[in-house]
Amino acid sequence: MSTQINASIITIGDELLIGQTIDTNSAWIGQQLNALGIWLKRRVAVGDSKADILQALDQEAAQSDLIIITGGLGPTADDITKPLLCNYFNGQLVENQKVKNHVLQIFRKRNRPIIDANIAQAMLPNVCDVLWNEMGTAPGMWFAKNNKIFIALPGVPFEMKHIMTHEALPKIKERFTTPNVMHKTICTAGIGESFLAASIQDFETSLPANIKLAYLPQLGGVKLRLTGRDVAAATLENYFQTLITQLPHIVYATEDMPIEKAIGKLLLEKKLTVSFAESCTGGGISAAITSITGSSGYCNGGIVSYTNDVKINLLGVPAETLKQFSEVSAQTVTAMANGVRTKLKSTIGLSISGYLEVVKGKESEKGLIWIGIANEQTTKTISAIMPYDRERNCELAIATALNNLRIFISENY
Repeated sequence: MSTQINASIITIGDELLIGQTIDTNSAWIGQQLNALGIWLKRRVAVGDSKADILQALDQEAAQSDLIIITGGLGPTADDITKPLLCNYFNGQLVENQKVKNHVLQIFRKRNRPIIDANIAQAMLPNVCDVLWNEMGTAPGMWFAKNNKIFIALPGVPFEMKHIMTHEALPKIKERFTTPNVMHKTICTAGIGESFLAASIQDFETSLPANIKLAYLPQLGGVKLRLTGRDVAAATLENYFQTLITQLPHIVYATEDMPIEKAIGKLLLEKKLTVSFAESCTGGGISAAITSITGSSGYCNGGIVSYTNDVKINLLGVPAETLKQFSEVSAQTVTAMANGVRTKLKSTIGLSISGYLEVVKGKESEKGLIWIGIANEQTTKTISAIMPYDRERNCELAIATALNNLRIFISENY
């Protein structure tokens, strides 16, 4: 019978504590462990201090079965993790010929001189299993002590991910028997977390103990994740389908994906094309749509019409419209959407214009945006207030525009 396996992550480096480097490694590792049914109990960040690292190792070993350490394996003086772990596990540093040959080969290919610090990467504790690093010079290390497993990985994200994927995760699966964990994800847009929770309160109360519902809020929407532990797939699927039926109109995907990918699938399925005229978002909507592989099949392009001159000369917005109604108005975004649709020969045109922060003389209009969406038959305009600072308002404006594009496609095709 499977038992709950607890894990801890220790990230090492002064740069993490002062915010010079953002720790993305822990989030990725946590996702991989969760998929295996391993519960991440704690994430701890420590600086380049031997005493702090040793204390963290002892504390996490006292409560977790698996301890993953990232950082401090490089060739510089502040990379102290490897010799510290060697002492911690009562080992000695010995040269690993395979790793040495790999390091030498890397520097020869790059036509770069090699120094003693680089060769020292091949000096590894004789009490660890080496986790091969195809992407760099610092290998990972696997230690066992008092029935606990310790894994040390380089802090460079692409190196860490490669070692975890190809070396560490297969060994973790062999070492631990974990609960059968399944996840099902619904992506929603256009609703806040508290309103969403209130609408499905009865459903959440009805869930059995081995199925949990998690709310994962993001700008413009919420992801809902159902997690079943040691539960039949059919049972989890039944609850998943019930949840979907309770969320009409706000579900844009029944798997974990960004809304721009879901929109791309809709456009391809319905054989539609889209183009964008953006003012306040500066091309952000176009960038989101074209970040998806295959977007050339449905995105014809975009125009950043940041000034009124561009709105008039490229999009054909009448000067009188701008004068009478201003650049942030239903009338202006209507003209922009139809202008870009016609100019770039698209099925649908989407436009946006707004104030993302306080504009002198227009204090009451902070965060006001207008969105226009048009096809040959109809035009829809939407206004919204963005309540944050400029950066977050821009992100929310992009999310709002994309969700309204999704709704427009669903309503008209």
